[in-house]
Amino acid sequence: MPERAVSRAFICRSARSAVLFSVDLHRPVRLLAVAVVLACAAAAAADDDHARARAAREAGEIVSLQAILDRVHAEFNGSPVEIELDDDDGRFIYKVKLLAPGGAIVKLEYDARDARLLRAKGRAADAARRPRQE
Repeated sequence: MPERAVSRAFICRSARSAVLFSVDLHRPVRLLAVAVVLACAAAAAADDDHARARAAREAGEIVSLQAILDRVHAEFNGSPVEIELDDDDGRFIYKVKLLAPGGAIVKLEYDARDARLLRAKGRAADAARRPRQE
């Protein structure tokens, strides 16, 4: 029985049957190219975000990370495990993940302009809050 000619394919013979595999050698190269382009774009965007955040801090438009940490420790019991500064439509927000004493994660959002607490989310948010001192 004659075999058909197949472009970019190979035939693997096993016993009396033949199995046809089609191999597109260009696909891995295209995927790698797309991955490299996306990685470069993400790095460029991160550099731009970092530069804008640094400029805002130097201009006094946002408070320092230390001011946010001081505020977190004054308002909540627990340990910060992750902090990031996000730019939400031109408004900088510090997002803090806090490990509460019971082991739950509490998500906090602070306005970067004045260190005001915007939101506290998580099942242990109320329990992690320190009592207000008046």
